[in-house]
Amino acid sequence: MNVLETEWWTMALPPEWWADTEEDGILVGDRDDVGCIEISTLHKEQGEFDIAEAMDIARSESSQTLQWTKVSLGDFEGVAGQFVEEGAAIREWYVVRGGMLLFITYSCDEDNSGMDDAAVDELLDTLAMV
Repeated sequence: MNVLETEWWTMALPPEWWADTEEDGILVGDRDDVGCIEISTLHKEQGEFDIAEAMDIARSESSQTLQWTKVSLGDFEGVAGQFVEEGAAIREWYVVRGGMLLFITYSCDEDNSGMDDAAVDELLDTLAMV
């Protein structure tokens, strides 16, 4: 098992997954090219985020009106939702810890919807603060 490490958080990465740094965040994908995870890190200038703020941000930023559910991903807590748009199955998470918010998306072809859900959930459950 490899470890993806940023300045602020880490995540376990099995050998069948790859990671790449982009200007706006981190891309993580499986070598079978089924889908891709994108993680963006946001920092609050003062104070800490709470789950209510994560919910408010999710409602205002998501391109869809979703049924949001509370989630825990490793050291982070927040909300998650899913939808289909233009042939793509998309899952979104807005999770917080202290003054940090992670905006996470997973997308794949609609035909592959659900195929990597368990693996993605396992990966995201290893998110930890540095």
